[in-house]
Amino acid sequence: MGRVPEGSETATIAVMGATGSGKSTFVNLVSGSSLRTSDSLHSCTEEVAVTEPFVVDSRKVVLVDTPGFDDTNKSDSDILKLIADFLTSSYKDGHTLTGLIFIHRISDHRMGGISLKNFRTFRKLCGEQTLRNVVIVTNMWSDVEPHLGEERERELATSDVFFKPALDQGTKLVRHDSSAGSALSIIRYILGNRPVVMQIQKELVDERKDISQTAAVGELERQLQEAKEAQRIEAERLRQEMEEAARVREEEERRQREEQARRRQEELARIEAERRRAEEQRQRERREWEHRMWVEEQERKAAAERQQRELEARIAEERRQREENERRRREEQARLERELAERMRIEEEARRHQEALEAQWRQAAEAAERERARQQREHEERMAEDHRIYQEALRVQRENAERWERELARRQQDDGGGCFIQ
Repeated sequence: MGRVPEGSETATIAVMGATGSGKSTFVNLVSGSSLRTSDSLHSCTEEVAVTEPFVVDSRKVVLVDTPGFDDTNKSDSDILKLIADFLTSSYKDGHTLTGLIFIHRISDHRMGGISLKNFRTFRKLCGEQTLRNVVIVTNMWSDVEPHLGEERERELATSDVFFKPALDQGTKLVRHDSSAGSALSIIRYILGNRPVVMQIQKELVDERKDISQTAAVGELERQLQEAKEAQRIEAERLRQEMEEAARVREEEERRQREEQARRRQEELARIEAERRRAEEQRQRERREWEHRMWVEEQERKAAAERQQRELEARIAEERRQREENERRRREEQARLERELAERMRIEEEARRHQEALEAQWRQAAEAAERERARQQREHEERMAEDHRIYQEALRVQRENAERWERELARRQQDDGGGCFIQ
């Protein structure tokens, strides 16, 4: 840590601000020193640095470069202790500050939480009574459009959230255009001040307080509590958002399950409707066939009666009738075989479709949670029962078809046998 040179003629000016705000660059420019500077967000000033005395208007000047409270290598408490130790040691040696410079980048889009924290802690270090010796310097004007920089400067000067309360207490707000002349004019303005004792110097030396009892530490602790509360609120907000997202996801999954169940029901209804239509078609064909059989039977009976009245005419007619019946039988047999093949094709397509549905249900069951798996198993059991009933109906249909074929064969044999007897 540096020390302020002896001598009452030396004016000591502290330079403070956020990391990367240009404190060391300002100090080097006006004092001719070679303190480390940084173009990044990483701090180069890790200790309080004091320049060699230099002369401004026949007055010795010493600048004190301090690390920012957003230092990348030290905590805010460590930075505060570094600054407090330096100020306490200087005050005990009889040195007070002629002025304080707080540097703020006008290129910042807004004065965020870190900058506000720096300035509030800076005010607690200074105390309200010493704000008249403070100069707030805005720099990096070349990095912004002039009108935009002026708007930001006006907001900083007129907003109670930013610099207005300090300006009302006598703090001066000036621009620095990065030139040596601009920096010297700021130093000259401060040299017109009377040296003052900072609040933290009074607290630690005059009032013999522990550093933990100072207003600056209280401000840091208040900021820490605000940060913790903000984190708690953010965590609560995130938790609520996660719960809402989970609720929306569960609702969407429930809706999807209901939609899938509805589609399955519609598919089952469609299959059932197709089965009913096939059954109705089979019943119609059966009635038509029975009607034709009845008509043929009536015709055979009429022919037999006619054969009884006219033997030779009946024999000729019977022969013709047998030929006609045989042709019709072959045609009917062919038609029945085609219809049977068509029904079997429909049944095969229904079976393949049923198997595809069952495969889809099994895939859905593997991806679903236990509740949906239980519902799926119940659904599959119902489908298996429906399939069994459906297969039973198909078996009955096949048995009926076989019975009809046997009946047709029997009737044909009866017809042939009757003609031979006659």
